[in-house]
Amino acid sequence: MTKVRNRWLRPRDGDGPAGPPDGAGQIPGRGDRITPTELDVCLRACAVHSGKMVGSLARRRAELAERLRAVLATHASGTVESAPAPAAPLLRRVAKNVVTGPTGSLTPELLDALLAAGNKALECGYDDERKLALLISDAVLTQRKNSRAGWRLRARTLEAMGDEPAAIAAYERYLTLTEDDGFGVAPRIVGLRTAGEKQDELLRLLEDGCPQAAAYEEGRATDIWADGVARYESGDRAGAEPLLIGALLAMRGEGSPVTDLQVSIGQYLDLRLAAGGPVDEARELAALYGDMRRGRLRGLVPDPTFGDVQWLTLGEFRNQIAGKSICLIANSQSVGRSSMGAEIDAYDLVVRFNSYRIDAPATGRKTDIHTTIHKHGFNWDQKVTTRLVFGGLSHDWKNSLRNRLVPGAQTYVNDESLRWPLRNIGRVGNDEWSAIPTSGFNMLWLLDFLDVSPKLDLIGFDFYESGAYRVKEAMRMPITSVHEYTSEKAWVMQRAQSVTDMRISLR
Repeated sequence: MTKVRNRWLRPRDGDGPAGPPDGAGQIPGRGDRITPTELDVCLRACAVHSGKMVGSLARRRAELAERLRAVLATHASGTVESAPAPAAPLLRRVAKNVVTGPTGSLTPELLDALLAAGNKALECGYDDERKLALLISDAVLTQRKNSRAGWRLRARTLEAMGDEPAAIAAYERYLTLTEDDGFGVAPRIVGLRTAGEKQDELLRLLEDGCPQAAAYEEGRATDIWADGVARYESGDRAGAEPLLIGALLAMRGEGSPVTDLQVSIGQYLDLRLAAGGPVDEARELAALYGDMRRGRLRGLVPDPTFGDVQWLTLGEFRNQIAGKSICLIANSQSVGRSSMGAEIDAYDLVVRFNSYRIDAPATGRKTDIHTTIHKHGFNWDQKVTTRLVFGGLSHDWKNSLRNRLVPGAQTYVNDESLRWPLRNIGRVGNDEWSAIPTSGFNMLWLLDFLDVSPKLDLIGFDFYESGAYRVKEAMRMPITSVHEYTSEKAWVMQRAQSVTDMRISLR
C-alpha cells in the first residue's frame, strides 16, 4: 500500500541555522510593497546568520557564509574609508536615492556584496536562508527603491516561498524598471499565472466531484490530511477521499504556499491513480497537474519544437569552422572606442559573446556565432547562424534552452556534447582550474582544442581593463568576480603568436 506523509510542512535541515534572522519572519501581502528595513538591521542579521553556519558541512551554506563575511568586510572597509580625517575632512557627494545612517551608506560595493549574498542564500533552498534573502532585498529596496536587482531578488525569493501573487507583483515592478528583459521575466510571469489558473481549475474539478469535501474546507488542513491518510492506509478509500480533498481546499483557504499545495495535490493524485477509477477523469486531472508544474518550472514555451533548429555535435561544429578565419570580439570598451568594424566583418566567422553590443563602425555588423552562458537572456532573439549555449549543470542548461531559445533566431544550437567545453571535453577539473570559466574562455579553449582554423584572432580582449561594452541593460550588471580573468589572460598570452593593442593572434 502507498505510504503518504504530510509533505507540505518542509523538513528542517539538521545542518542549518536554529531559526530565522531577526526581522525576516513575515512575507508582505504584496510583492511590490516592501517591509522597510534599515541597513544596520540587515547587517546584524547577516552577521548572526554567518555565525550560525560556522562548521556547516553543506557546500552551499559554506559558500553563503563566505558571501556574508564579504558583506561585513565590505561594510567595514567602506566605513573606515568614509570616516573623515581629523586634520583634513573630506566632503563627499552622496549618491542619489542612497539613505545614510549610523552604519554608513549603501555604497555600490556593499550593494553588490549584499545582492551576491542574497542570491547565494536563495540557492541554499531552506526557509531560514529564504527569509534572509527576503530581508536583504527589503534592505536594498529601502535604500534604493528602484534597484532592478533588488526587485528581481525579491521576486525570486517570494516565488521560492510559494507566495505567487506577491512574486508576480515584484516581477512586474522589475519589468517597469528595465528596458531589456534579459532574464526572461515576462514569460516567467505568464508561466506563474498559467500555473495558478490550472491549479484553480484542478481544485474546482475535485470540489465538484466530491461535494462532501466542503464539510472539511474550514478545518485545519494538517489534521484533516492526517485523518484522510489514516483512513486510506486502513483500507477505507471511500472515506479518505472527502478528507483528502477537503484538506487541499483548506490549504487553499489558509493561503498555504503554492509550492506546498502543489506537492500535496501530487500526493493526492498518486493515491487516486493507485486506487483506480474513471480513466477519463484521472487523465484530465493529470493533464491539469502537468500544465501547472510546467508553468512554474519553465514559463511559457512559444514553440516546443525550437523552430526546427538543427543540433550541433562536437564533430559537426568542427566541420562547420574548419578552414575558416575566425575572430572573437570582446565586450570591452576598447572595442567600443575602436574603428575596426570593417576589419571584423572581413573574417569568415565572427564570434560574439553574451550581451554583445553592435555599433557597426566600431564593432562590425555581422555575428555568425553567438556564444552565451545559459543563465542570461541577452541577444537570444538576434538572428545568427549558430548559437552556442554553455552551462555547468545539465538540468539548468536544458531548462534555459527550453525557456530562452527563440524559434527562428538561429539555424544551429549545440547539443550537450558542447555544453561545457573546458570541463566536459578537456576534462579540466577544479583542482587544475578552480574558477568558473567564462563563455569567452570556453569558446577560445574549444577553438584552440579543435585546431582547424588557419586564423584565430581575439579583438579587444583586455580582460575588462578598459571596462565593459554591452547592451544597455547589461551595462548595469557588475563584472562578476566568479571568473579568474588573470588566469585566462595568462593562458591566452602563453599561446599568442602576435600581440598588438587591439588584436591577439593565436594562429
